[in-house]
Amino acid sequence: MDCLRQTVSSDILKDIFNLPLSLQNKKVEVIILPVDDNIADTPKRKRKLGFIDAPPLPDSFFDPLPEEELQLWGL
Repeated sequence: MDCLRQTVSSDILKDIFNLPLSLQNKKVEVIILPVDDNIADTPKRKRKLGFIDAPPLPDSFFDPLPEEELQLWGL
């Protein structure tokens, strides 16, 4: 596993991290280790459902259901 370990002035870290007062204006050791692969950074391609070849739904599909239908569903 690759890692980076370096001693640096805490002044160069002040814009990256909120350092506690006890670490400010001192030399600090920075250790960088990987925690996960960059799998989330790869774009996911959109997949089309292969079993449906139908026209788009009409706008009326999204209209509220009639009260009678809601009662049949117990709502």
